[in-house]
Amino acid sequence: MQQFRKILKFELKNYLTNKIFVGVTLFLAALIAVVMFFPRIKESFTGNVKPESSGVSADADAPKDPDAPLMLLSAASAEDADDLWEAFSAAFGDYAVQATDENKEAVKEKIINQEAECAFVIDSPVSYTYYVNNLSMYDSNTDIADEILLNLARVKAMTASGMSAADAQAALAIQVAHETESLGKDQMQNFFYTYIMIFALYMVILLYGQMVATNVATEKSSRAMELLITSARPVNMMFGKVIASCLAGLIQLVAVFGSALLFYRMNEDYWGGNEIVASVFDMPLDLFVYMLVFFALGFFIYAFMFGAIGSTASKLEDINTSVMPVTLLFIVGFLVVMMSMSSGNVDTVLMKVCSFVPFTSPMAMFTRIAMSSVPFYEIAVSILILVASVAGVGVIAAKIYRVGVLLYGTTPKIRNIIKAVKNG
Repeated sequence: MQQFRKILKFELKNYLTNKIFVGVTLFLAALIAVVMFFPRIKESFTGNVKPESSGVSADADAPKDPDAPLMLLSAASAEDADDLWEAFSAAFGDYAVQATDENKEAVKEKIINQEAECAFVIDSPVSYTYYVNNLSMYDSNTDIADEILLNLARVKAMTASGMSAADAQAALAIQVAHETESLGKDQMQNFFYTYIMIFALYMVILLYGQMVATNVATEKSSRAMELLITSARPVNMMFGKVIASCLAGLIQLVAVFGSALLFYRMNEDYWGGNEIVASVFDMPLDLFVYMLVFFALGFFIYAFMFGAIGSTASKLEDINTSVMPVTLLFIVGFLVVMMSMSSGNVDTVLMKVCSFVPFTSPMAMFTRIAMSSVPFYEIAVSILILVASVAGVGVIAAKIYRVGVLLYGTTPKIRNIIKAVKNG
């Protein structure tokens, strides 16, 4: 145990004092700070613009906002002018709607001279001409105007058949309301932090797994491993290196996501209740615990394999080639989970099988927990299989580690490593 503590302390210190490790952590925290403070910074430059009131102005010639673009409205008959102005003013809240009795040529002249941005010349209760200088591909003013004239025409038809104007307006104002209550998991709400966790696990395993393999291969190529292997048990060395890399990864993630949470709480009011951003930082506690469990176990099982493979590499240049099978195995599991998440069905037969395979269960089972309803016994079985697999892979990796660090020359074949482990 004393050997293990010394190795763990030494390896962890190397990570925490590494300039690249510290620099990347600070850079990510600074980048997140810029993103989280962006709404506050933007408001300091643009000012706090309050939303305009949807009420109708009492004066037809007085715009709601002095800077609002001017919209001219010409009615076919004087008796419809007031109703049209009220309806257009209420519907076009971003414009200053102004009634006019000028002819079409005068209206067009004002638009060309940029005295007004657009104009509606109502030819009849169900027809009009829309004038605008430069028609944008996103201009939806005619759709709104069609709806306004349609409602006014219906009101007139209803009143002509005996209904009062108030009853007609009330009939047209009827709206259908609905609520959605999810009895299981809300996939849309949980999608974002599930994706972030899976992607973080992907990056950490590939990054720190490669670092474990590289560190082992470096010690082997410098012949320092020959001295270390005679003074410490292989199990202590392997577990010390892997746990140190896991702790370094967790420390980095806590620093990055902790700063993100801190900066978000400081600027929560400026995000205006953004549901996507809020869902990321409102993860349920039980889901957060599952995330830590599967994250740590998934990291361990792959880090042990990376460490064992790194010990068999004779040269540092051979690391990428040696770890390729393990990397491809992990990428396949990652792609299966990503495609299931994108399809919205995370309870396929393939995902259920992957939930109990130790090399894919950290991602597959967590995704099912977050985006579906999984019986507790399935979660418990998956975790037990994963824990047993981590212990088994760790012991086997330590044996391969002891044999591999003493093998030089060409990269040993799998059958030779197995034979050497049995003889050892």
